[in-house]
Amino acid sequence: QVQLVESGGGLVQAGGSLRLSCAASGRSFSSYAMGWFRQAPGKEREFVAAINRNGGNTYYGDSVKGRFTISRDNAKDTVYLQMNSLKPEDTAVYYCGAKEAYYSNYFTSRYSYDYWGQGTQVTVSS
Repeated sequence: QVQLVESGGGLVQAGGSLRLSCAASGRSFSSYAMGWFRQAPGKEREFVAAINRNGGNTYYGDSVKGRFTISRDNAKDTVYLQMNSLKPEDTAVYYCGAKEAYYSNYFTSRYSYDYWGQGTQVTVSS
């Protein structure tokens, strides 16, 4: 099993940038496809971005496409979410998830993920 810890959230003005990190410990990080999701108050957990085991395949939710970039560093057991051109509607708790997977797969459904971090709050002011 793997433990996940997110960091990097905070308060930022609209148009600004943040980079979230998700550090993994436990079993081999490179065995896992990773994803970022977010959840605003009163809403369901929403897919943001996903990446496969070696970082060669990525996929984004429509609301963040062109503004957010997911990446990973398997040597550091960490996945990142670079968020640019932030909008107030990006305000949410951001979670990273992990799923043991075959080489090229990534996953966009929250039900696919086996492990989750505790989340980090991102607040974008207008």
